[in-house]
Amino acid sequence: MEYQDKTIACKDCGTEFTFTASEQEFYASKGFQNEPARCPDCRAKFKEQRRENRQMFDATCAECGAATQVPFQPTEGRPVYCMDCFKAKNPR
Repeated sequence: MEYQDKTIACKDCGTEFTFTASEQEFYASKGFQNEPARCPDCRAKFKEQRRENRQMFDATCAECGAATQVPFQPTEGRPVYCMDCFKAKNPR
């Protein structure tokens, strides 16, 4: 399928933005069904608001013993890691 740049109006601010052919191809490769509804700036603001409103839970790192916070309720008997230990265990 050949994709072409498409102009879309942001549902939050009304600004027009371009949904490029390469972005459309990326969306299709990930199986996304919907086009973006927000411009890049509003999308970034929306993600930041979700991050700020996320409930965090106190935990102790199973590897180094440091106090940390995680965005999920820790389960008894399952290890929780601080960001440094998590990155060391799961390098990407």
